[in-house]
Amino acid sequence: MSHLQLTSSLSWEMTLSKILRPAMPATLADYVTLAAIVGVTAWWLYENHLKASDPYHHLWFECPQQQGENNRPETRRVTNIAEYMDMVNKNIVIFWGSQSGTSEAFAHRLARELHSRYGQETLAADPSDFDATTISLLGKSRLAIFIISTYGEGEPTDNVMGLWNWVQNAASSSVQGLRYAAFGLGNSNYKNYNRAVDCLVEQLSRLGAEAVSPLEKGDDATNTTEEDFMVWKENLFKSLVRKVGLEERENTYEPVLLVQEDESLTDLHLGQPEEVTDSLRSVHNNSPVRILKVIETQKLFDSSDRQCHHLELDISKNPELIYKTGDHLGIWPSNPDSEVKRLLKMLGLEERRNNPIRITSIDLVTKVPVPTPTTIEAILRYYLEICGLVPRDILPSLATFAPTNSAKAYISNLGEDKEAYSSFMNGRYMNIGRLLEFVCPSGTWSSLPLSYLLDILPRMQPRYYSISSSSSVSPRRLSITVAVAGLPVQTENEVISGVTTNYLLCLSNSRGSGSSSKPLSYQLGGPSNMLGGDKIYAHIRRSKFKLPALGSSPLIMVAAGTGLAPFRGFLKERSKLMSIGRPVGSMILFFGCRNEEEYIYHKELQEMQSILGQKLVVVTAFSRSPGQPREYVQDCIVEHGNEVVQFLDQDARFYICGRASMALEARRVLVNLLVQKKGMSEAESDEWCKSLKRGNKWQEDVWG
Repeated sequence: MSHLQLTSSLSWEMTLSKILRPAMPATLADYVTLAAIVGVTAWWLYENHLKASDPYHHLWFECPQQQGENNRPETRRVTNIAEYMDMVNKNIVIFWGSQSGTSEAFAHRLARELHSRYGQETLAADPSDFDATTISLLGKSRLAIFIISTYGEGEPTDNVMGLWNWVQNAASSSVQGLRYAAFGLGNSNYKNYNRAVDCLVEQLSRLGAEAVSPLEKGDDATNTTEEDFMVWKENLFKSLVRKVGLEERENTYEPVLLVQEDESLTDLHLGQPEEVTDSLRSVHNNSPVRILKVIETQKLFDSSDRQCHHLELDISKNPELIYKTGDHLGIWPSNPDSEVKRLLKMLGLEERRNNPIRITSIDLVTKVPVPTPTTIEAILRYYLEICGLVPRDILPSLATFAPTNSAKAYISNLGEDKEAYSSFMNGRYMNIGRLLEFVCPSGTWSSLPLSYLLDILPRMQPRYYSISSSSSVSPRRLSITVAVAGLPVQTENEVISGVTTNYLLCLSNSRGSGSSSKPLSYQLGGPSNMLGGDKIYAHIRRSKFKLPALGSSPLIMVAAGTGLAPFRGFLKERSKLMSIGRPVGSMILFFGCRNEEEYIYHKELQEMQSILGQKLVVVTAFSRSPGQPREYVQDCIVEHGNEVVQFLDQDARFYICGRASMALEARRVLVNLLVQKKGMSEAESDEWCKSLKRGNKWQEDVWG
């Protein structure tokens, strides 16, 4: 605090003390004066301290529709969906519920195809932008389509909460006459597979809405979500032709975005991530995106086809970042150099890669998906997901830009023939750049506009990792555990790995703790070298995966692979409690991996066992140990069934972290245990497990 500030503060306090010196106000005027002083003081504290400490304070005073440089306030202030569709002349609305961007991408693809094939004026809409109750005003003349992902354990995504709450509580027949269709995205390894869309459809039916096409679901567990979506989409089109009278026309590409090069543009967005502020709920759950320094990297193992790394990051220079044990770290990657270079070459844009461009919306309702103004390279390196597989349904439109007739015919056939596409993709990893190169290796796709890529490619999304440190032990230093596995490709002598895992592997290699194999190269310095010196863009996401408030509560922990990460933080926290003489409950950890070589944090677990003594039992399962039968964590739960039931009888908390398939098996064997050991029926056992979840005594952090 400066001398001037200190003097001013002391002067204010002295003045206040003189005013308040009388023991009690005696007259009405005294009461008014005192109230005014209190009010002014509260305002001063709010403006100078509370308000300034909240980086998202402005969001409380903005409509979500008004955020973003290219949105148009004159139309987006409207939260009545029926009124809004009248204003922008749309007759079909596609509501998407998305946590990772897949449903949103599907909604935009469907909207584009309904317009290009059938001439329909279609709006892809975030339901959080509108008052859900106004859906009842859409009437028979419009169609509502819902593409809804199920998140976590059967929960709706953040942006669907308003719609979810309304449809659960709306009066009967409140959407009488509404015509709708729905598609769900989920994973059948989860117990509540596609529960969000099931509940939505059930409630819409209760409220009097009419389905124009049967509900269908995509299953990520079988890697068929794309094809499931396409099958549903074609069935939907047939239903709309039959029931609504749509007529197919020649499929032509009509851009909705205008990309203009302009050398005079300044203040360019060169790769800095956009804040995660889609809704007030996401603002509450996500910290601001910040630059964090990686201060330690360690290779945990490096086998023939996979490896695992431990990274520690310093958050001491970011006092606004606060994490709790069990939270997630969202990392914002970039695309690898080879894929950026490949796509620039195939588009004929190498010479213009750094040209400033401005992107504007031609259509009233289309949001510009990336920050603008920017450069061509920044879009391809930082803002678009260029490494994802090319879906079959975009191939017909992509074929119209082919540089040769043979390339056009080849791509058209892949788009029209499911078997040909499946055969072509088998053993190949064809992202957009690789596909263009494969079909026309010696030419360029110079007629393919950048606006088309902005239209068909998803925005870059953060990838989330469980924090493996304890906020009680190291509050200003957090760690994550990253597994890197590759997908072999037949056509080239290389392995394709995840965008973010390879990005972090490249960073580890640059620090001398990476793999002996050469990973893909990345621009580790980031935009304008802002990430030089081992830094990354990241933010903290709050998680419900938490230790109980009482350290004396018993714990059952089930993990496989990097699912051990949050339990490392849990055990570090319990070890600290033990070391300072606080009561600690008994714990049993079931951990599975392939073999001893991949037993991550083995030495640390032994050290924590020496601190915790009999309070911690670690049971391991190795699925590929040489000369030994395969064993998985669910097998160990059965073997130690008596101890597990005893723990549960002692009001233990039950945690699972790892792949969804493992979690499904762990749930199954636990239900069977309760049937066998406690004499419950299967229905009673299942209900008992549900009651644990309702009481927050059963928690899962699972993926895939």
